[in-house]
Amino acid sequence: QTAVETKAFETEQAIREGADEIDYVLNIGELKMGHDAYIRREMETLTGICRKHGTLIKVIFENCYLTKEEIVRAARIAREVRPDFIKTSTGFGTGGALVEDVKLMKDTAGDLVKVKAAGGIQSWDICRQMIDAGAERIGTSRAVQIMEEFLKEKEQACS
Repeated sequence: QTAVETKAFETEQAIREGADEIDYVLNIGELKMGHDAYIRREMETLTGICRKHGTLIKVIFENCYLTKEEIVRAARIAREVRPDFIKTSTGFGTGGALVEDVKLMKDTAGDLVKVKAAGGIQSWDICRQMIDAGAERIGTSRAVQIMEEFLKEKEQACS
């Protein structure tokens, strides 16, 4: 919930210190209050800094705190601003990625913005559903388990 200027300073500093990807949580309070111009300015400012430095940027919506309408509003802004990714969750909120949210984000943002599904993805089956819904990246603490399940399924399909 920090100010755009603070987030801009932190972004510049992180890039100077070697970050090649930036994740930031959009200002949920401002979005909930309907201050879309603020969300746009925040996204434009941080995306602009990252573009200047050739750094990838991911905007975290933290969907567990948002209504479907708020997700759509944020994704429409992203469609216009074009950060590299919009992301479902930090993984620290009250909920993680939902398939229907990934689909909603992708359908709204379009092909110029990628979606990262993160939070609560614990199996290959859930991972596949996220990919089918439009996720191009997956954030999980269970990557080894998911890959083992994927390889087992692939092996069985080839048998």
